[in-house]
Amino acid sequence: MDAQITRLLITILLACGTTVAQQAPPANPSNSEAQLASVVQELQRQIARLETSVEEMRGEASRYREETTELKRRLELISNAEARSELPPAAAETAATNQEPDQTSGRSASAKLSKLEEQYELLTGKVDDQYQTKVESGSRYRVRLSGLAMLNMFSNRGVPYSVDSPGIAPPTSISYGGGSFAGTLRQSQLGVEAFGPEWAGARVSGDLRFDFAGGFPNTADGATFGLMRLRTGNVRLNWSRTSLSAGQDSPLFSPLSPTSLISLAQPEFSYSGNLWTWTPQIQVQHWFDLPDSQRLTLAASVLDALTGEPPSSQFERLPQAGEASRQPGYAARIGWSRSVDEDRPLSIGASGYFNRQNWGANHGVDGWAATSDWQVPLVRRLSIKGEFYRGRALGGFGGGSGTSVLSTDALQNRLAIVRGLDTIGGWAQASYQASPVVQFNGGFGLDNPFSNELRSVTAVQSLFYPRLGRNRSAMASLIYRPRSDLLFSLEYRHIAASRPGQETASVENIGMGIGLLF
Repeated sequence: MDAQITRLLITILLACGTTVAQQAPPANPSNSEAQLASVVQELQRQIARLETSVEEMRGEASRYREETTELKRRLELISNAEARSELPPAAAETAATNQEPDQTSGRSASAKLSKLEEQYELLTGKVDDQYQTKVESGSRYRVRLSGLAMLNMFSNRGVPYSVDSPGIAPPTSISYGGGSFAGTLRQSQLGVEAFGPEWAGARVSGDLRFDFAGGFPNTADGATFGLMRLRTGNVRLNWSRTSLSAGQDSPLFSPLSPTSLISLAQPEFSYSGNLWTWTPQIQVQHWFDLPDSQRLTLAASVLDALTGEPPSSQFERLPQAGEASRQPGYAARIGWSRSVDEDRPLSIGASGYFNRQNWGANHGVDGWAATSDWQVPLVRRLSIKGEFYRGRALGGFGGGSGTSVLSTDALQNRLAIVRGLDTIGGWAQASYQASPVVQFNGGFGLDNPFSNELRSVTAVQSLFYPRLGRNRSAMASLIYRPRSDLLFSLEYRHIAASRPGQETASVENIGMGIGLLF
């Protein structure tokens, strides 16, 4: 660079000298000194301008060298990452095992590098068009769109009430054939998240989640035209040790959900041990940090006291029995957790729920539940989680096969005896992470209404009127995730229902799912 600048200066000086020699008069001694002084001054000005230009060029060259060095460093990091990602599985496994305890995450080094490479590819592919593709909200705060495109193909042996969400096996007296095979896209989901400003020291955020499992239009081939349905949504305020959320979500006393890519429209073990109904609620949590990475969490909520009754009108909303009591439902939870690793927390919780129900004609019922939940990593790749409950009048959350009360006669009869249905149940699931991209799951769920109550009265407020009994479900699944956004799953489910005075009814379901997160 300096040699080029020197040659440029010599060329300019020679050109200037030649020009002066050509323009000078033949012989005029009196003016020669003045002309020479003028030429020297002009050359000095040109040299000053050239020196300024040279300094600017040197500064730019220095910046170019710095940028080149940084690019070379990044390329070396990427090359090293690629080289390490090509290690054989045994070497990657050894490297993951030798990490510090606080850095282990249950995944091998090769999986982490693969994930980083995916993120790098996504970032480098989106930088150029980031401005054109960004989502702008009316409030000017950041908004993020997300979703899941999921195709499910399934085969049933036996006839469930819903072929793509087989929660309960109907009695054997109901028969529409020996089985079915079909597919659906209605378990796909759409989501939007909004990130607001700080208010009163809390970070404000919100989200909404939808799917297409809201029913079917009454038209030809309407089974493929799933209607959009609201799943969950929240407005959250998060402080350092306290959070406040207002929206629709899983009930506080049943915070966990089984792992499944086949049961998305309705969570796994619904009506067979999993209290799940997404419910409007206001929830407050506060946690205390304890020694050895432990945490104690206290939570309370008020929620819509759902009782499981279907709407009486498609366009008008009348109060359910819990809402007619003019009181919300009340829930509280205490939980303890300890940080074991990133993907497999250790946690135990105990919860309680209470609500009053008014079934009309002076029939009042108290609904309640005592529940527990747990997540326990057993060994390095194996963990279990589950929930247990004992309660009464829990039909609004899927307990008692969706039934809250039993009655000796119609509810309008003041002389009828109406009481809440007692039930006990729960679910448990084991997960084995065979590799960073392969996971095996197996579990069992049970909802067991008290049989002596079923024999004594007739159920009149049942989602599956009037046949009630013990409902149990077992599942086994394989989830393959070659990339963080690409999902494959194969799942087997067996559902059995035992009702007083009837033989056991059962349904077997085999489902396959192919999904893409975006």
